[in-house]
Amino acid sequence: MMRDYADGVGEVRMNMHSRRLWFGWVFPVCLVSLAVVSLRAQSGSGQQSGSGSDDNGPVLARKQHPSAPADTVPAQSGDSSGGTERRPAPAGPSPAASGAGSGNAGGGGVSSGLGDDQALPDAGGPAGDSGDIVVPKLKRKSADTPPAPAAPVVKNPPGLGNLTLQVEVPEVTVDVGVLLQKTHQFVPNLKPANFVVYEDGQPQKAIRFKRVEAPITALMLCEFAASNYQFVYDMRNAAFSFAQQLRPQDYVALMTFDLRAQIVTDFTQDKMQILSAIDSLTIPGFNERNLFDALYEALDRLSVIDGHKYIFLIASGRDTFSHITLDKVLEKIRRTPDVTIFSISTGGFLRAMTGGRRGGSVTDVNYLQADNQMQSFARMTGGMFFAPRFEAEMPEDFTAINEAIRSKYELVYHPTNSRQDGTFRKIEVKLVDDEGRPKQFQDEKHHTLKYDLIYRNGYRAHQQVE
Repeated sequence: MMRDYADGVGEVRMNMHSRRLWFGWVFPVCLVSLAVVSLRAQSGSGQQSGSGSDDNGPVLARKQHPSAPADTVPAQSGDSSGGTERRPAPAGPSPAASGAGSGNAGGGGVSSGLGDDQALPDAGGPAGDSGDIVVPKLKRKSADTPPAPAAPVVKNPPGLGNLTLQVEVPEVTVDVGVLLQKTHQFVPNLKPANFVVYEDGQPQKAIRFKRVEAPITALMLCEFAASNYQFVYDMRNAAFSFAQQLRPQDYVALMTFDLRAQIVTDFTQDKMQILSAIDSLTIPGFNERNLFDALYEALDRLSVIDGHKYIFLIASGRDTFSHITLDKVLEKIRRTPDVTIFSISTGGFLRAMTGGRRGGSVTDVNYLQADNQMQSFARMTGGMFFAPRFEAEMPEDFTAINEAIRSKYELVYHPTNSRQDGTFRKIEVKLVDDEGRPKQFQDEKHHTLKYDLIYRNGYRAHQQVE
């Protein structure tokens, strides 16, 4: 009896020890696990709800990705694969699962999966009995079943004509700046009849015409290489001169290049942030100047931003180590119709001091070729090219640029060649008076004033994909 009592006491102690172990360790661990799972679920839902937000302004560093298919969902942050998770299609219960859930506990056969109050359907076997898989019998149509009625013939109501096929006609937009050569002032008060547009030599009829004055979205692409500090000095002065022309509604970004391109400041309307970023460009790291790679990357990044954009290319024009060739850059420019490039050449004072002398640090031939490349970038996109020799010339040059980009005329026309064959179409714009003769301007002393028409020299038509 004492042994039974001792065994009972020991069992009670073991039960109390188990309860203490449960309430002291296991139960708190379960509570902590549930809390962690709940927090993870809340954080995951918060991330999903915040993923759709976007900035108001353009973003240079953002990459556009194609949207995922409808049957895929983004992977969670803890997924190391970084891809998408495919949702499996919902499947119904298998025959085995149905039988296991509703069959008799002691029976050895396979249940039909139906309730106790439901009768089995007629089997389709030869003997008409029920097997493991129930196949309903095919019900034969009787001879008395009437045929299906014929579909009614729908006629158009009286007065309603035949349907018309609408074909989308492409539109071409040409931005034209009219500036006086001497003062770079914009010429106002021009009418649609003063502009004649040609595409591949064929005259085009403008369907819309207006004068545009709007804020700008611009990227400063600056050469920042350790070749000669005179080039860095000119680059900084040119960038500062441009930043002084900014207005509060303008979006501007700063991007430099040497061996590779680097985004210093993304698009912002903060003028002081741009000035501070320019001031930080003091000591370059590499001697290489990969101009073609940097310009190609800049065009690629700007292509995903809506609206018209400007690139202010401040560089010597020389390329030393690019993987992209000049032909590829020119083709990229032709395929990017909504970007205008203004080229500002650096090192003008150094070129004037050493150019043309044998053994000089700057050879005339190399920089003549560099200037031709910079001029091509500007001419193809409707921009302007400047080669200031002294620091005092830069404010005047950027004042001319400011006049060119702030005020312009916008012409829209339907091209007579509506084929979408991917060919390059050359554009030419002429200014005429009311009688169709070349337009002339005169000052107060009746002196003829020369002017420049600034516009893009062509575009590449869309390629229709069959």
